[in-house]
This record gives sequence, structure tokens and C-alpha cells, in this order.
Amino acid sequence: MDLDPSRTSIATRAAHAGGGAHGDARSLAAPIDLSTTFERDADGEYSGGFIYSRDDNPNRRALERALAELEGGVDAAAFASGSAAAMTVFQALRPGDHVVAAHDSYYSIRQMLDDVFVPWGLTVTYADCSNLDALAAALRPSTRVVFIETPSNPMMRVTDIAGAADLAHGTGAQLVCDNTLPTPVLQRPLAHGADLVVHATTKYLAGNHDAMGGALIATRDDELWRRIRAQQRLCGAIPSPFAAWLTLRGVTSLVPRVRWQNDAALTIAHFLAEHPAVLDVLCPDLPSHHQHAIAAKQSGGSGGLFSFRLRGGRNEALRVASRLRLFRRATSFGGPESLVEHRASVEGVASQTPDDLLRLAIGLEDPADLIADLRQALGPA
Repeated sequence: MDLDPSRTSIATRAAHAGGGAHGDARSLAAPIDLSTTFERDADGEYSGGFIYSRDDNPNRRALERALAELEGGVDAAAFASGSAAAMTVFQALRPGDHVVAAHDSYYSIRQMLDDVFVPWGLTVTYADCSNLDALAAALRPSTRVVFIETPSNPMMRVTDIAGAADLAHGTGAQLVCDNTLPTPVLQRPLAHGADLVVHATTKYLAGNHDAMGGALIATRDDELWRRIRAQQRLCGAIPSPFAAWLTLRGVTSLVPRVRWQNDAALTIAHFLAEHPAVLDVLCPDLPSHHQHAIAAKQSGGSGGLFSFRLRGGRNEALRVASRLRLFRRATSFGGPESLVEHRASVEGVASQTPDDLLRLAIGLEDPADLIADLRQALGPA
């Protein structure tokens, strides 16, 4: 069913994203098309629209159309992981091109740039992109991409998307914004001037910790986007039909899940902000956050993930994490189960994350139960 974006809400469009996407339009659940190859017509044409599953697949196409619509883009490309999506952006550049990346980008992005793309020929500058003066100072005539993540993970710094876009465009660069945390439910970077949006669809979009994937969404069909699309087809870092089907199924419940998790996270952040064992709560939705005004201007919330720092340092953070019972000690976020992670331990010796920090990913449990779990783990107030 085609729904007019100007007349229907994002919740309605997401709920209808999977039904009748291909096959029988009357089917409420889309089929999974596992075929890797498709038969030609007698005259050699492909009237069904598909040739080979690496190039395109009915499930992947349905997912891409849904993501483009939800983010307000002209096209989307799905990948095997969020890292594969980011990799394709950098791979679409040319040796000698310059990239500015947020200095607190997701740590595997830094590893990818340092270990793969700098030896390959890109030059990279890491900057505090939440400070527009620092971003401006990092730009060069050869800058082709500015890569931001807002809010950042796990430090929850906020970058002014419109301001960053103006600076990037002034030097001929494109702004790429990781929107995994807020999702299009809470933030739409393309509407604020970003050129590309990147997602780890593994997180909120799939929503169940059972489907790895990534995506890029473009605001226009330009030369960079055509190179990205060509590399998607040629290099084959694509999701399986089943992963695409699972992710699209997750999209149908995206809006109520994200709104619940966002509201629950803010409730829990308020509790932690008042606890004497807590040194600081890193949550842009809190009015006390130093970038709250920027966050409120460009988003309807920061999602279900935030961090907090503990008095007592690393040992106290590890002790609290070990005492939690409802929170699972696991990497990732966006699923129904709430998770806790000591990010400095996960990131290793090169981590820039304070060792007194715990990252919480709020799931779909009752926030009162999660607060009770945190209360017992923190100890007496």
C-alpha cells in the first residue's frame, strides 16, 4: 500500500512498511525470497525486475524503499552491517581525499579509518565536531566527507547538524550523519542539511538482536551516491534476504518501541542524576546536559541509550555492572532486553572512554523495574 508521506505519520508509514511489499499485495506478511538468481524471459529480458541476488533482491529492495521513505531520502542502500555501510562511503572516495571524522566516533570507525583507509590513501583528521570552530579548523580544500555521529556513542556529545552541514558544504564536502541512536523517529538529519545518513540496522531498526545489517540513505542521486550503489552491487557486502526480511519486520514496530525506550531512558537518567554514587549522567535529554538546547532543536529525543559515570572509578563501575540482574552484560543496543557495558574494557587500550563510565541500553522492560535493579546495584543512597 502506498501511503502519502504528507498525509500520514511516521508511525503509520512504518507500521505498513512490510505488508504487501512484494508478491501478493493482499498479504499482510511479506514473503522471504531466497532465490539467488532469476530467470530471463524468452527474449532475454528480465520483466520481473531482478537478475541476481547480489545486485538486488525483493526483500532488500522493500527494506531500502522503507528506509528511504522514513528518513526522507531519495534512495537507500542496505548492507551486511553498519560497518559495511560506513566502509562503502570511505571506499567510494579516492586516494588523496580528506575525511574529517568526529574524534569520539564509534571506536570501530576510527579503527577502520586508521588501519584500512589511511594505508589505502585517505587522509583523516579527527575533530571535536560538537564544536563548530574545531570542525571548521579541521576542514581542507581536499575534504570530501565529514563524518559525524550525533549523539555520539558512548559520550553522548551532540553535533549541530545544520551548522556542520553548512561548514562541510562550504568546502565542497558532504556531511554523513550516523543516525543509529535516535533513528528517524526522533531525528531526521537529511532535513537539517546532511547529505547521507548511515545506520547500523542491527540496532533499533531490526529491534531484536537477531539481524545484522546496515544502511545508507541519500538526499540526492549524485556522483558519490552512484559510486556507493555501484560498490554495493560489485563488492557484495549485502544483507541476506532473511536479514532484510527480519529488519523490515522490525521497522513495522519501530515507532512505539523507540518512543517507549526514549521515555524510559529519560526516566532512568533522572533517577541516576539524583543518586549520590553517580558522578555524571551523559544524556542530552536532561536539561542539565550542556548541549541540551542543540539536541532539543534538532531532535525529539536521543533514544534509549545513554551513559553515566560513577564515583569510585573503574573498580566501582565494574562492581555495579556485575551486580545488575535485569540488565544483561552485552554489546549492542536497540533490542527488548536492557544492556549494560563497561565501554573502556570493550574498546581496549586505545579507548578514549573514561574507565568510570557505564553505558546503558534501555529495552522494553518497565522502567520502574530497571530503576529498582540499578538502586540495588548502586547500594544505599
